Amino acid sequence: MSSEDLERYEADMELQLYREYRDVALIFKYVVETDRRFYLCNAVDVKVRSETGDAYFEVTMNDAWVWDIYRPARFAKNVKVLTFKDVNVEELSKSDLDVPKS
Repeated sequence: MSSEDLERYEADMELQLYREYRDVALIFKYVVETDRRFYLCNAVDVKVRSETGDAYFEVTMNDAWVWDIYRPARFAKNVKVLTFKDVNVEELSKSDLDVPKS
């Protein structure tokens, strides 16, 4: 497989992922961004932990969809993320989810 073939494959996968996002976005209430992933979910809880001295975030999500091009199943019933980096949680209003049709 040439590098051009790989680039074309990844571009096709990204387009499929965007189309899936467009189709599912309206069924979720929250957007959660971590340093590694982007999630849509219907319930989210963020706790700051510091048992070892360094503070980190424990993010728990229910009924989630994960933006990940290489993940075969993007829907997850429960997700837990531990991170030392920033976590952004936004509650979506229905007008925020007006995704353009292709």
